[in-house]
Amino acid sequence: MSSPAPVILLVEDEPQMRRFLRVALEGSGYRYLEAATGQEGLALAVQHRPEAILLDLGLPDMDGLDLVTRLREWSRTPVIVISARGQETDKVAALDAGADDYLTKPFGTSELLARIRVALRHSGPETADDPVFTLGRWQVDLAKRLVLVEGKEVHLTPLEYSLFTTLIRHAGKVVTHRQLLKEVWGGAAGAQPLYLRVYMTQLRHKLEEEPSRPKYLQTEPGVGYRLWMEV
Repeated sequence: MSSPAPVILLVEDEPQMRRFLRVALEGSGYRYLEAATGQEGLALAVQHRPEAILLDLGLPDMDGLDLVTRLREWSRTPVIVISARGQETDKVAALDAGADDYLTKPFGTSELLARIRVALRHSGPETADDPVFTLGRWQVDLAKRLVLVEGKEVHLTPLEYSLFTTLIRHAGKVVTHRQLLKEVWGGAAGAQPLYLRVYMTQLRHKLEEEPSRPKYLQTEPGVGYRLWMEV
């Protein structure tokens, strides 16, 4: 017997957007719940424990960031923000509050569904709990600290390896500059986003087939980086 389809909760106050996403999600085989306010969304999240939550930030009774914070007090359910707020500061604030991803309206259905698939794939225990991580041409033995590309060992410096494995632990999710600097450099004085660009460039040259057009080590402009799992 096949397992039931994942439940997706949409928290969105615009009726037209709710209708649009209901058709898209149910047409893709998901079970669907919707809420027009933050309080209603919280109640549905507690009652039904959805596998993923789509969240607008501009809710009539509370700011979506407050809802993310409330959810993170007890839940690790993936939260994908869908918002007309497109400023980098808005994206960083949502991700730092605990959201897993951020899509700016308007967006395409295909991209949204791809982001949902990635979120669902990595909504269980963190990837780092598995001793071997495999993606495309890559195989990373986290216990042995061994990185292989097409079966051949690739040498990474300690900082490159730390950056790479941090992205693996959060595979599929956007990781902000601030979070990466904290996890890789430990908040060392003087650590700058420029360091991330330099080390990410080095990683791409060692791991990507086309470093100038990376498939997996992707930039989220002004926000951070993501190890993309849907290619």
